[in-house]
Amino acid sequence: MLIVCQSGFETLLARELTELRGATVEEKGPGWVRVNLLGDRTVSDLAFSHLALAAPVEIRGDSVNALAQRIAEFFFASLRGERIETIWPSMWLGPAEIVGLGRRVSAVESAFGELLKKKLSRVARLATGELPRGRGAVRGLFVVFTDFGHAFAAREAISGGQRRMADDDLAPSRSYLKIEEAYVVSGREPANGEIVCDLGAAPGGWSYSAAKRGARVLAIDNGPLKGGAFDHPLIEHRREDAFKFGPGLPNILASESREDDRIDWLFCDLVEEPHHVLRDVVEPWLAHRWCRKFVVNLKFGRVDPIQLLAELGRPDSPLLRYGARFLIRHLYHDREEFTVIGESP
Repeated sequence: MLIVCQSGFETLLARELTELRGATVEEKGPGWVRVNLLGDRTVSDLAFSHLALAAPVEIRGDSVNALAQRIAEFFFASLRGERIETIWPSMWLGPAEIVGLGRRVSAVESAFGELLKKKLSRVARLATGELPRGRGAVRGLFVVFTDFGHAFAAREAISGGQRRMADDDLAPSRSYLKIEEAYVVSGREPANGEIVCDLGAAPGGWSYSAAKRGARVLAIDNGPLKGGAFDHPLIEHRREDAFKFGPGLPNILASESREDDRIDWLFCDLVEEPHHVLRDVVEPWLAHRWCRKFVVNLKFGRVDPIQLLAELGRPDSPLLRYGARFLIRHLYHDREEFTVIGESP
């Protein structure tokens, strides 16, 4: 398999594969790792993997036209016995670190498109440069360039769900993009009338994201809210310590009529050591069943991220100890952090 990750994190992806999955890495480059074949289930569980090409075919060529022709030959041969009736993804990727490679990739994609139009115009019209939302196996055409004359092509890929999100002019911070991406990965988002508790809310990117969907938000942070989160009618800002805040119906929205005092969503994006967040936020919230669903960011800049991943998967992890269903992703919009998305039973 050829596995694509956020550029600059390929060494951590390689370590995740070798140390936690027992795989053998054959080679790696900016934003990609080539590894011996793994089962789909294993690949779909990887935190750093964004897109994994299954059974990639190596493509070489000295020119744009030669590369396009060879990729077209691969694609046409793979279509035998297959009929494409719906939108299908045509993804063309390459590391930005190689100066000028982006132009080469675009030129080969364009030349391939012309060959496809001539031979299969209907199929060409159904192609899109976007992956379907969510995660899992996808069929289409996936081409990853590792150099100007070298690429890998595949018809099948396993998506981790990560993608670039559109910004909002009213969003008060870049972190807004992370929570929006988390919704896409998990396939869930706050709904109208639900209650969200946002710990470490300031300046309010995550709170604003939930409120714009009609959710009632309790934003806990001693810092100020800004942008669209400031003075939003659905956001109640409390200047309290996120680590000391313990919920309960009287503490949240006393006017709400609810069957129990469980909060629908816990949001937590605290710039703190991850074990501190796990011990003093995640564990009590899951142990007391204070929330139904959660999105928590864990910063790994000062710890070993692979060791942290291993700890999160151990039986004594609060995520497993309290029976939470969860997934861990290094998102497109994440930096040195993991996003943990899950539900409490």
